[in-house]
Amino acid sequence: MYHLDIGVIISLESLLKNGTEEIEVLGLNSCQVNAWDIDLLTEDNAKRVREIVGDKINISSLWVGWPGPKVWDFIDGPLTLGLVPAEFRYARMEALKKGARFAKMLDITDITTHVGFIPENPSTTEYRETVIAIREVASYCKNLGIYFNFETGQETPITLIRTIEDTGLDNLGINLDPANLLLYGKANPVDAVDIYKNLIRGVHVKDGKYPTDGRHLGEETAMGEGMVNFPLLLDRLIKYNYQGALTIEREITGPKQKEDIIKAKEILLDILQKY
Repeated sequence: MYHLDIGVIISLESLLKNGTEEIEVLGLNSCQVNAWDIDLLTEDNAKRVREIVGDKINISSLWVGWPGPKVWDFIDGPLTLGLVPAEFRYARMEALKKGARFAKMLDITDITTHVGFIPENPSTTEYRETVIAIREVASYCKNLGIYFNFETGQETPITLIRTIEDTGLDNLGINLDPANLLLYGKANPVDAVDIYKNLIRGVHVKDGKYPTDGRHLGEETAMGEGMVNFPLLLDRLIKYNYQGALTIEREITGPKQKEDIIKAKEILLDILQKY
């Protein structure tokens, strides 16, 4: 069987408070740590996380959030998300740098974030300034030996490739979220793999559907109930010799979330059994 770590997203707050129980009870051996509260990114907390995780769980990457407003839709999203909005850019660059330092303390090789609605038109000032901001943060990461990964979704695959090319550094990667490409109406995720190729360093196992109107994102679903063709997606990833983690993400809370994560794990194991 083609082996890939199967994990789940866990918040830094939960990890510090409850340890790895949430991950182990799901029968998983990997996680992506989600850190939105940058005040928690301290040396003391890094030490605590190392002690909590030990050799039991592999942390595939640190998902670093940023301060300021965030609206996950098509209207206010471009004005509030990531490094694109100029008024929040500096504070968010500093937050991402702090995240990179925290990842270094944890001996993690990758940080991941949403950069925002990267402009389609590369001739605009907004696009050029966003690339400059990305280059500064990614250069900072490079000096620490850290990869800077873009989570997909808010831009078309070719816009993301162009941004990576224009940034011009060799420590840039992609966290493929196949559902986001559907939710934001940007691409068929299987086709996107053929564009991203070996730049993919992380994968969110998340399912969903295309939008049904011009203002709101599409619906996120349990794995197997959306439009992501996971057997074909995994086949394409394996074709490009993907070696990273498969990190299950289900954006609901309560018992149903746990049920859907376990179900997703079983589906993944069944697909991988064929390789």
